[in-house]
Amino acid sequence: MLAGIMSVDVMDISGKVALITGSSKRVGRETAVELARRGARVGIHYRSDEPGARETLRLVQETGGSGELFHAELTDHPAVDRMFADLEARMGGLHILVNNASVFDPGTLEQSTPDLWKLQMDSNAMAPFFIAQRASRLMLRQQQAKIVNLVDVAGETIWPGYLVYSVSKAALIAVNRGLAKALAPNIQVNGIAPGPVLFPEYYTQDQKRFAIERTLLKRAGSEKDIVSAVVFLIENDYITGEVLHVDGGRHIM
Repeated sequence: MLAGIMSVDVMDISGKVALITGSSKRVGRETAVELARRGARVGIHYRSDEPGARETLRLVQETGGSGELFHAELTDHPAVDRMFADLEARMGGLHILVNNASVFDPGTLEQSTPDLWKLQMDSNAMAPFFIAQRASRLMLRQQQAKIVNLVDVAGETIWPGYLVYSVSKAALIAVNRGLAKALAPNIQVNGIAPGPVLFPEYYTQDQKRFAIERTLLKRAGSEKDIVSAVVFLIENDYITGEVLHVDGGRHIM
C-alpha cells in the first residue's frame, strides 16, 4: 500500500443494522429478507400495511435472521425523528439505509394538480433527503456506512404520462448526488434505477407489453435483480454518487 493511502475493507453485511423503508411488500420486502439472510439485523419500515410488515418479519425470521418493525409516515418529520430514536434504542445504531418507499401516480401536464405535485415531491424527494439526513447522524459513528436510494429512469427520460412523478425522481437523482458529496468520505451514497420489474396493479397487458418493448432485453426483470444490485452497492467500497441502471437497457432506448 502506498504511504498515506488509506485502505478500506469491503463491508461485511453480517452483523450490520439495515433500515429498509417501505419493506412491507415487493422490492422492499425482498431486500429485507436478503439482507437478513446475509446476517444483517433489519429494520422493517411500513406506513400503513402492518400485516405486510409482519409477514416480512416472519420471512426474515424464517431465514434465521432478526428484525424489528418501525411505523412512520415518512413525510411527517416528527414521526421520522421518533422512528430513528426508536431504532437507536432498539437496535443500537445504523450501518445501511435503503430508501425504497415511494409513490407512483400517473398525471399528464393537464392532469397535474398542486396536491399531486406535493404528494409526489414530498414522498419521492423530500422524504428520502431528510431520512438520509437523520440516518447519517447514526451512521457517522460507524467505520463504514451505505445509503442506497431507489430512483427511476423516469427521472432521466421524463415520462409525459407521469410528469410530476418523473420530476420527483429527477429531484431524487439530484439528492443522491448531493448526499454523496455531503457525506463523503464516511458514507457512500448510490442510487438504483429499476426498469419494468413489478408493474402497478392497474397496468393493463398492453401497458406491460409497451414497457417491456422499451427495453433492449425485451423482458421484464425481477425483484431479485434489484436486490442483487442493492447487495453489490453495499459490498462495494469504491462507488459513490452513482446511479446503477437495472432496467434491461431501457435508459438508452
